[in-house]
Amino acid sequence: MQHHRTTLNPLIFALVTFLLGLLLPAASWADIRLPAIVGDNMMLQAGEEAPLWGWADPGETVYLSVSWHRMERRTTADADGKWTISVKTPPAGGPYEITLKGKNTIAIKNVLVGEVWVCSGQSNMQWSVQNSANSEQEIAAAKYPKIRLFSVARKVADTPQADCDGTWAECSPETVPGFSAVAYFFGRQLHEELKTPIGLIHTSWGGTPAEAWTTSAMMKSDPDFKPILDRYADAVANYPQALVKFKERLEQWQKASEQAKAEGKRAPGRPYAPLGPGHPHSPSGLYNAMIAPLIPYAIQGAIWYQGESNAGRAYQYRKLFPAMIESWRKTWGQGQFPFLFVQLANFMQTKDEPSDSAWAELREAQTMTLDLPNTGMAVIIDIGEADDIHPKNKQDVGKRLALWALAKTYGHDVVWSGPLYKSMETKDGKIVLRFDHVDGGLVAQGGNPVKGFALSGADKKFVWAEAEIEGDTVLVSSEAVAAPVAVRYAWADNPVCNLYNQAGLPASPFRTDDWPGLTINNK
Repeated sequence: MQHHRTTLNPLIFALVTFLLGLLLPAASWADIRLPAIVGDNMMLQAGEEAPLWGWADPGETVYLSVSWHRMERRTTADADGKWTISVKTPPAGGPYEITLKGKNTIAIKNVLVGEVWVCSGQSNMQWSVQNSANSEQEIAAAKYPKIRLFSVARKVADTPQADCDGTWAECSPETVPGFSAVAYFFGRQLHEELKTPIGLIHTSWGGTPAEAWTTSAMMKSDPDFKPILDRYADAVANYPQALVKFKERLEQWQKASEQAKAEGKRAPGRPYAPLGPGHPHSPSGLYNAMIAPLIPYAIQGAIWYQGESNAGRAYQYRKLFPAMIESWRKTWGQGQFPFLFVQLANFMQTKDEPSDSAWAELREAQTMTLDLPNTGMAVIIDIGEADDIHPKNKQDVGKRLALWALAKTYGHDVVWSGPLYKSMETKDGKIVLRFDHVDGGLVAQGGNPVKGFALSGADKKFVWAEAEIEGDTVLVSSEAVAAPVAVRYAWADNPVCNLYNQAGLPASPFRTDDWPGLTINNK
């Protein structure tokens, strides 16, 4: 009996293969992939063991090679498919190429090595180059292929995320218009002074409070932050009802807006969405979605412009802001990296008489944060706008931040701070003030008199005072205060003040008293 050899119909074979593929775990067919922060045009921090990471099959071997060195490193993906390889970066330079091989091959091209800074905060950090002063000329001149820009897409998350949306790009007139102006002007100053490539990772969201950018572990670690967490928990519980009311208000607003437009009148302000799931004000929500995915990317430091949304809780900010910084440092695992921040600008109407001010209290909380190691503060009390919370002069903001970095991080011989209050003593009916960072002497910008000082006796009633510069000190007095006990300088939302050092940097607002202010009980 003759046996005939049977063959599987090619169509049936293909169908069987497809069905088997459906039965096998999807991960077994996975290519290696990378997070958004690792890709073409990226900037690696110079002189570091820079971590690169991604995902592959569990147990898959991933090989890495770099064009600046004849070496190959390899690692194995863990049970979750995550892998990490650290590479020793060379001195600043490039462009280089990095090749990763697993089941597939990824070539990362046009990589530079230089200085990497994270740039975060609320709307004044988000504020773009195209909306800033002298924008047309700035954009046309922004031909800096060795400055690299990365913007993290705005997103909220309940838990720390592994990835974000964004791509690296060379700085050019095409890529810079929508980028953070403060970040760009800071990076440009460093690039021009250091003669080295600069990488800027922009991650900000307008109107957001510091607690949204702080880790959940840190928020839960301090009882002073419990009111924030309780308030959010209540908001989530009441969210369904709040959402119904919000939609009703939104409909009313839309009708009113249409009517105003038809009548040629100004439209009313749009109602705000209620606090609840997915809201950018949710505690830790922006840290989870917009900071966590960047970790452990090697960085030199961070710059920060925020505080307006916390001004009503300025006393709380004394603890919250340093806690936020420490939470970043702890999770990043790169030690106490430089953290430079912008003190709030002058804003709102000028007051005729000395008075309390929540914005002054927030600036005080920011100044107190300088007690943290490796922090710096750019004072911009002179470049705000009374009727605009977003002052257009972002060039000087970036420059003043860069001065701190140039001096303290890179060791350049530059003056990096304006005068900071140091101490006081009472002498012959006057108060004598001493300052750090007088650098060549104190001056009244624009000429005498020295403006912005107020004086009080034990009654805590402040009056405008006369101030006189004497060497490195300022003597403050008033005929209305025979026995002065406290001085305040530039203590207002929008103070009239003119104390500077010879380097042209303004003195920070301050007070010598610690009397309870407007926000002491606001949690």
